[in-house]
Amino acid sequence: MMACSQTCSRILGLSLSTTALFAAGANMALLFPNWDVTYLLRGLIGRHAMLGSGLWGGGLMVLTAATLISLMGWRYGCFSKSGPCRSMLTALLSSGLALLGALICFITSGVALKDGPFCMFDVSSFNQTQAWKYGYPFKDMHNRNYLYDHSLWNSVCLEPSKAVVWHVSFFSTLLCISLLQILLVVIHFFNSFLGFFCSLCEKS
Repeated sequence: MMACSQTCSRILGLSLSTTALFAAGANMALLFPNWDVTYLLRGLIGRHAMLGSGLWGGGLMVLTAATLISLMGWRYGCFSKSGPCRSMLTALLSSGLALLGALICFITSGVALKDGPFCMFDVSSFNQTQAWKYGYPFKDMHNRNYLYDHSLWNSVCLEPSKAVVWHVSFFSTLLCISLLQILLVVIHFFNSFLGFFCSLCEKS
């Protein structure tokens, strides 16, 4: 059973590392709409993307936890002769770190999808004044939900082109990745408890 628990830790560590890299990549893409660096240089990136929760939350924090989990699974370095209590403590710390990072990414992505993309839009459609400005045009659109009304995707945001598609695609990706990370952390938590009790039974 201990060997099975260690194998599970190796798989979970590798899986979490992969999701962390994908989360970081998705957040990086949000900083460069249509792969254009000028929006970032001009400071025309939305606050949700600039927060970078996919980089440091679902990315770095989860990757750090995944490294610890992998080291435990392979019994490498200081974990080669660690006892059950030390392993359990490390498992709790790594689970907590990964869970916190994944939750931050999940919540930020959900709020970002709710608020909509940061883009240039025609203010006249809201207050009869002929002007264009950057902001969140869908945030105050209470009577229509842009996520379900695809006719708004190309008619509201004037710049960047396909801003809604870019925003929805990558924040939905981050949302799914962080949800998967939370699931993997829960599995790791139960796997650690199983390994802990098995090691105690073997010693008794």
